[in-house]
Amino acid sequence: MTNMERLEAIAAELPEAVRVDIEEWGGHPTFRVRGKNFVFSDLDAVGLSFKLTKDEAAAVVATDPTAEPAGYGLGRHGWVNLRMATDADEERWAQLREWVRTSYALVAPRKLARVVEEQDSA
Repeated sequence: MTNMERLEAIAAELPEAVRVDIEEWGGHPTFRVRGKNFVFSDLDAVGLSFKLTKDEAAAVVATDPTAEPAGYGLGRHGWVNLRMATDADEERWAQLREWVRTSYALVAPRKLARVVEEQDSA
């Protein structure tokens, strides 16, 4: 399974999540909920950006050598850029799944976010 297939499978678990490819960015995909981005990706899903709480983003950037604050001023709002190896292990994918779900919950309308938060706490 490719990185993009795995990322799409994670997004498919989330209510009303859709993939939107941005022609102006060379067809790079984004994943959105009701028009709000929760993941930006390159074509191969090796370079990813997602939103975390400011504290969690700071911790990830401080402890993960493949992570850095997102550019364009987004980093100060909790957005993180991450490199995802094409041969990443299951533990790494589980961590990415958690981060994607967190990003979704932070940008989704409250009702949809609550569904994901309840699933994650169960």
